[in-house]
Amino acid sequence: MATGELNPNHYPARRAAKVVQHYLNTHYGSPFRLFGLHNVQSGNAEDVADSGRKYQLEISVQEIISNTTENCSAEVLFLRGDQQHSPQVQVSCAELLKSNTAAQEEALFQKYKMNQSLLSAQNLPDSYGHIEPDNKPLWHLGIVASSSVMLKESTENTLFNMAQVAHITQLATENEQLKFDCHILLHEMVSQEIIHWKLLFTWSPPEGVKVLQMEQLPHCHHCEKPPNTN
Repeated sequence: MATGELNPNHYPARRAAKVVQHYLNTHYGSPFRLFGLHNVQSGNAEDVADSGRKYQLEISVQEIISNTTENCSAEVLFLRGDQQHSPQVQVSCAELLKSNTAAQEEALFQKYKMNQSLLSAQNLPDSYGHIEPDNKPLWHLGIVASSSVMLKESTENTLFNMAQVAHITQLATENEQLKFDCHILLHEMVSQEIIHWKLLFTWSPPEGVKVLQMEQLPHCHHCEKPPNTN
């Protein structure tokens, strides 16, 4: 792995920067707030004693729904050890996190909570890249939940993108959290594998998306590659 100043267009810098995207979605994402990596402006990597490798990054991050972009500073530490650990992330994106979506989230939460029947959707997006407008919040919830998996699984040698929500189902619950069972497809860009995960997660406006269980499913050799995996 390269040390010192990095080419912002090459994989080492972009892989580390993509981890920042997953971190922001995991901690701040919602059906009305999604973060994407817009650009890597500069990067630097250094070995940190026995801890691992630290990346210092200057990036631009886009809040996709409002189409707002901000320059952010970030630090990503990939830990060394026999067991894989989630990268440690620190990021400064103060203005981007100020967007207030509380009213929209509360309205959606009450709508989902008061539905006569539990929600269910599949193939988001479909083979033509299309998502029905009513299903977009479910797609967004799937993206936020998937970021928890991608953050946990990320290393210096991976580059994950969310590919598809194969299936998502709302489950009955008696508390103030909506609960969902979800089957997601992740595209690992380095190996070009499509990786299937089964997730159980909750969502409420005060608590955000919380992944309760995650399980990698066996490789599906006959599965068709989903659309929009870039």
